[in-house]
Amino acid sequence: MANITHDPQILATALLGGILPSLLWLWFWLKEDEKKPEPKGLLTGVFLLGMISVIIAVPIQQFVQSIFRSYAADIILWAAIEEIIKFLAVIIMVRKSYFDEPLDWPIYMITAALGFAALENAMFLIKPLALGQSTVSLLTGQLRFLGSTLLHTVSTGIFGVFLGLSMGTSGLKKGGYFLSGLLLAISLHSAFNFFIMGEGGNIIRALGFLWISAIVVMLLFEKVRRISGDD
Repeated sequence: MANITHDPQILATALLGGILPSLLWLWFWLKEDEKKPEPKGLLTGVFLLGMISVIIAVPIQQFVQSIFRSYAADIILWAAIEEIIKFLAVIIMVRKSYFDEPLDWPIYMITAALGFAALENAMFLIKPLALGQSTVSLLTGQLRFLGSTLLHTVSTGIFGVFLGLSMGTSGLKKGGYFLSGLLLAISLHSAFNFFIMGEGGNIIRALGFLWISAIVVMLLFEKVRRISGDD
């Protein structure tokens, strides 16, 4: 089994299957910012650092799981770890001078989120591919496309929207936007995980919740775009 899972062809297929859905979502969001596009090299760097963030998040989540014995606490803390690490990926890669309009924040945050989702999706595809379960792999990829990839986009996107709205503010107001965005991101992320992972998890209900959240994020994204003068 170990030899199979280290097969370069399987790993490449899983990576491709994980990255393609994220690139499709990224194309969609970048189309919303065509008037003032971000540097492609910088976006690529943020996407790759988002992927690397998975490698950083997993051992931290495992450590948290070893400390807390509460299922609910684990889910909330896992979500918090992922959202904070994706935010750190953006501020590490993107210099402050590149944030010249509110729309920049959600664009960079969504890019990091999609990089994170890409590697996470690839990791989920490796096992069924290694076992030769092509149909399972295909279904897994579709569900990850509809579920996990959108989850990361929505949760981190709403955090980015609030960071964008905080531009031009200072002090407690700026901190309030940051904290509100982070808490909303963690709440959305945790709620989806409770829906999908809890007892009697319902994929239809979880996806319905996620798409409603996505519509809200899109409306907020439009608000930020108007503030940025990108009408």
